[in-house]
Amino acid sequence: MINNKSVNKNYILIKKLFFITVILFSTFLITLSAKLKVPFYPVPMTMQPFVIVLIGIIFGWRVGGTIVLTYLLQGALGLPVFAGTPEKGIGLSYILGPTFGYILGFLVSVVIAGYLNFKVNFFRKILLASICIAPIYILGMIWLGSIIGWDKPIFDLGAKPFLLAESFKVILIATILPSVLKFRNKLKKFI
Repeated sequence: MINNKSVNKNYILIKKLFFITVILFSTFLITLSAKLKVPFYPVPMTMQPFVIVLIGIIFGWRVGGTIVLTYLLQGALGLPVFAGTPEKGIGLSYILGPTFGYILGFLVSVVIAGYLNFKVNFFRKILLASICIAPIYILGMIWLGSIIGWDKPIFDLGAKPFLLAESFKVILIATILPSVLKFRNKLKKFI
């Protein structure tokens, strides 16, 4: 005879292991997206904002936020998970440098993506994806301005070179969203 308590404990253990695996695999994907530079005009792009928004859409704001917080903790502890690490430093010295606002924006973006309802038409998907990515650049420019001074062309330095690449990512998110939502629905029973 099967003991219901042992089945329940096994189920809970499997669910916890799956959750930990999802978090670690997702932080690996964020790291990979930071390290791979895609040739683009006017500057090479990383796919971090794309991956961050997808994580929010797939896992929701709680799990997505946990994933991004874990990623930030990995970076704070000195793991070379960010773009430009270890060449440009690691740990808190890197995090609190000029890119801190962008990194903080990842957390805000994943939470927003986790809250929004993407079951809308294509053009609204583009708008929602843009809303999700915007905090990365808004917070990035605010932090950059506080570091280098507001007398500098903050928008030209902190956002303008990336606008074309981010537009590409937004359209890509809107295009693949039906498949992403199907994947999310399959995962719901596990998380």
